Amino acid sequence: MRPRRLMNQINVVPYIDVMLVLLVIFMVTAPMIQTGTVDLPSVADVRQPPSEALYVIVKKDGRLALKASGAAPEQVLSASELQRELAHAIERDPARSVVVAADRNVAYEKVMDTLNGLRVAGFQKVGLQTQTGSARQ
Repeated sequence: MRPRRLMNQINVVPYIDVMLVLLVIFMVTAPMIQTGTVDLPSVADVRQPPSEALYVIVKKDGRLALKASGAAPEQVLSASELQRELAHAIERDPARSVVVAADRNVAYEKVMDTLNGLRVAGFQKVGLQTQTGSARQ
């Protein structure tokens, strides 16, 4: 019988497979981890909204989100889910105010649909959020 020779090479194919799987996982999960920012339009002078106001956020891609207050985390909702949450909020406090924070690049129709949904839900105190700065012409 012949003695076995020691193998002095490393098979790197399994390592490459693992690295490609990890790369795909990171590429898929990275966009889900990033929270979207809303680029608000600017005006010269802005008052602060009430701290107890509900925030309805219209993102650049048209997605809707709801924040219970200024410091609460936002939850992304569909239009029907948003209507249901707004109906519950108006039942609990009919005098509650709502602030709509829409990205400056979102379609005007999407903002108007959101405002109409707030009107249908029964909210009387609705405001649009802007950021402080010089107004662009």
